[in-house]
Amino acid sequence: MPVPRRFDRQPPERDTTRINERIRVPEVRLIDEDGQQVGIMRTQDALRRAQEKDLDLVEVAADAKPPVCRILDYSKYKYEQAQKAKSARKHQQQINVREIKFRPKIAQNDYDTKKGHVERFLRRKDKVKVTIMFRGREVTHPERGQMILERLAEDLSELATVDQRPNLDGRNMTMMLGPSKAVLAGENPAKGEEAPNGSHAPEAEAEAPAPVEAEAPASGDDSDWFAPVDGAPGDKANDQI
Repeated sequence: MPVPRRFDRQPPERDTTRINERIRVPEVRLIDEDGQQVGIMRTQDALRRAQEKDLDLVEVAADAKPPVCRILDYSKYKYEQAQKAKSARKHQQQINVREIKFRPKIAQNDYDTKKGHVERFLRRKDKVKVTIMFRGREVTHPERGQMILERLAEDLSELATVDQRPNLDGRNMTMMLGPSKAVLAGENPAKGEEAPNGSHAPEAEAEAPAPVEAEAPASGDDSDWFAPVDGAPGDKANDQI
């Protein structure tokens, strides 16, 4: 059993921003707590001014000559920057890349099934990499794979845009499809659209079939059509001699 190592963890990221006593240049260009430029002054004087305001002297432009420093509450500044980064990640749209593989001699039922998978991925706003796999001497007829890819792009033209045209790479031909502008906008332009609650849209109810009137048999034998009545000629018991 392997013994776990204690020091495999990555060290925490160190804050490289220079503040207060970590600023070791002789002079800085100072911006006060109100955002107004004070001008170039000695670093010790700028630090003393920040301490009088119970704030921090923070280096905001280290590459400038002299470096630009600002008087502010560094803890509050870091919190606001973290919240802005979190908000940016929240509104950032993540697009996944799915892959569907076809064969150049694919049957119609398999084609319809895989096309349904591609449509489902596109509705989720994912990109789809469509791959045609050639085997043996099939690679000598790449036009068959290209026909399948072009047909798929045409069948899904309302949902997809072709980000990458069919490209033969070795024994595989690939094409990249991305969601159309209508899908990214939240629309569902294709057939078979689902209702907002996830269930299928209600279809028109089928009309009940009209009652069919029974017709008498064409033959002269009515024994199977009418039930025999007691004493009537159709009653076998009364027909015996």
